[in-house]
Amino acid sequence: MRRTVLSLLAAGVATALALAAPAWAQSFQTAAPHAILIDADSGSVLFEKAADERFSPASMAKLMTTDIVFEALKSGRLSMDTEFTVTEDAWKRGGAGGGGSSMFAQVNSRIKMSDLLRGLIVQSGNDAAITIAENMAGTEESFAGLMNQRAKEIGLTNSTFRNATGYSAPDQKVTARDMARLAIHLIDTYPDLYKIFSEREFTWNKIRQQNRNPLLTLDIGADGLKTGFLEESGYALTGSAVQNGQRLVLVVSGLKTARDRASESRKLMEWGFRAFEPRQVFAPGETVAEASVYGGDAGSVPLVAKKPVRVLLPRGASDKVSAKVVYQGPLVAPITEGQQVGVLRVQRGDTVALDLPLYAGASVGQGTLSQRAMDAALEFGTGLMRKAFDKASGAKPEDRAAANPS
Repeated sequence: MRRTVLSLLAAGVATALALAAPAWAQSFQTAAPHAILIDADSGSVLFEKAADERFSPASMAKLMTTDIVFEALKSGRLSMDTEFTVTEDAWKRGGAGGGGSSMFAQVNSRIKMSDLLRGLIVQSGNDAAITIAENMAGTEESFAGLMNQRAKEIGLTNSTFRNATGYSAPDQKVTARDMARLAIHLIDTYPDLYKIFSEREFTWNKIRQQNRNPLLTLDIGADGLKTGFLEESGYALTGSAVQNGQRLVLVVSGLKTARDRASESRKLMEWGFRAFEPRQVFAPGETVAEASVYGGDAGSVPLVAKKPVRVLLPRGASDKVSAKVVYQGPLVAPITEGQQVGVLRVQRGDTVALDLPLYAGASVGQGTLSQRAMDAALEFGTGLMRKAFDKASGAKPEDRAAANPS
């Protein structure tokens, strides 16, 4: 099996993507050591800085804790009326005496999930996080195992969780890119539950606390998600805002003060809304490319996206952006319609602006014996020619695969 790069089929795509950031857009900088800004609908990366370097998430780890609860609510395993008991451990380590954020839950009290979620999301309560973890999984360590399993399921490829709170742990690390993916997952998968993130305050045990997300108080359309702070990793934020129907998601980490966190986040959001314009290059279900099929009753299969292929490009741009379709091929029959078979990758300079899954637009059954024999002979001959070319030219397979941008 070889990694294959295809030219895009649509005649206008080269023109549509023949744009890159002008000097003023390329020169945008942030004081945050780690940052990423993504258009949530298209997945276009508008800005990134050390987005794949790992750092301690602090209380942003509670976003994964939240996802575990949201998924259980969506599946019916929990309800908003489900009550959990506040354990002594949750009260001691997560309560006000623990030195971190707390919802001020009383030991041995029983709290409905609707209130625990607000204690977790609005107040960033460590006692709420530990209570959820110990009631759902027995121990916080076991709950961390659920967090890591879930992280893999939703595509967080470079993050590891060790507790439900975000308390410092040697190998509890995330990346800005993974946290942005988690935020978009929460927004897309649980639209009704996500609204809790926008609540400005919550009162529990007669103590009213404001939402810790500083973006919610700014006039930029912010509606979530979560802050974090540890001495080792500085001030951090995963946030989202909507303007004119466009949603942007950002992650920043490593800032020196809470004021820096708020100002850098606002600056990045405002720049993203102002500096880019959308370009739709394919409609949902429109054929992006044709991929070769081995041993099938058809020699190729159309590759399609499940949602509009939309790329955000800097306004007033002039240079080239490359786009390519990558898949492991030839694909082997049988292939089921809707099966993921490749990705559309758009690169703007050194930034991967879009990495969108592509799916089979039709089913391809297994071919007859003679069709499979012919495909085998063709693939064998092509393989010999490819090896001879590589030997003569000194090229590596990965060099050949990456050398054909459209």
